[in-house]
Amino acid sequence: MGVTLPSVLAIDAGNSKTDVALIGPDGSVLSSGQAGGFQPPRTGVAAAVDVLAEAMAAGGLCGSGPSGPRFAHVSACLANADFPAEERQLAREIERRGWGRTTTVRNDTFALLRSGLPAGADPCGVAVVCGAGINCVGMTPDGRTARFPAVGRISGDWGGGGGLAEEALWCAARAEDGRGGPTELARALPAHFGHTSMASLIEAMHLGQVERARRHELTPVLFAVAAAGDPVALSLVHRQADEVVAMASVALRRLDLLEREVPVVLGGSVLAAGHPQLNDRIAEGLAGRAPHARIRVITAPPVLGAGLLGLDALGSPPEAYEKLRAHFG
Repeated sequence: MGVTLPSVLAIDAGNSKTDVALIGPDGSVLSSGQAGGFQPPRTGVAAAVDVLAEAMAAGGLCGSGPSGPRFAHVSACLANADFPAEERQLAREIERRGWGRTTTVRNDTFALLRSGLPAGADPCGVAVVCGAGINCVGMTPDGRTARFPAVGRISGDWGGGGGLAEEALWCAARAEDGRGGPTELARALPAHFGHTSMASLIEAMHLGQVERARRHELTPVLFAVAAAGDPVALSLVHRQADEVVAMASVALRRLDLLEREVPVVLGGSVLAAGHPQLNDRIAEGLAGRAPHARIRVITAPPVLGAGLLGLDALGSPPEAYEKLRAHFG
């Protein structure tokens, strides 16, 4: 006979990797596993959810038994769940697997927001994630939300680690061939891959000798060049900061939170790195547009937020939240 464990299966699935954690109602982490990237637009929904199952298997977790679900609740915070319709579609596929008695699917930015809220607090605030891409969500205690499609340039997005790398390459290419102003990026970017010129790097990228997936490696190079005072690199970093401020302040305005003291939670690899040229300008911009906002930068792994949302669903006591946060540092 199968037994349903009074526990949460917390899932954080991003484009590059998937993390799962089995969390007891007291906040203890009982098991964890990891698998590859979660990309339903490329692989299809069923194949993408198979990756979640692989992460579960890596943690020694069986999804269901002969008599029903193994877990009380599945809390899944997923990249590429950018529209409510996509959240519903993914939830149906996870429910079909029979892993939990109940299942909640959210965009992964909601995990970041929950990570920045204290135990027992009303879910009120805004979160901006800037990692490979960029996204923003907000929530109020009465259940209202603010969100953006966040599917790239067609939805008005700019930046994120991938976007910054592309912009840096664009500026460096034009600097070298004379169409743009000079920038140290024209030397630093090809040097990172062992090339002596942008022309050489461009050819190598075009011919597939430098894998497209490696372009994100150029984002830290961009920040290093900006920190050294290069005007072109610094302009890109400042534009990214201004985009973060714009998304956060618009979400706060939509939710009528501009006049309230609420958290603006920042996370993702770009924001968590703590680059002063980026984060200081964000603080300055929000002070002007949303002076009551309280900035909080989250460096804990995103699966923490999925777990906290799961404890909410279980109605766990405050000490459970503290235990879970302590586990993830």
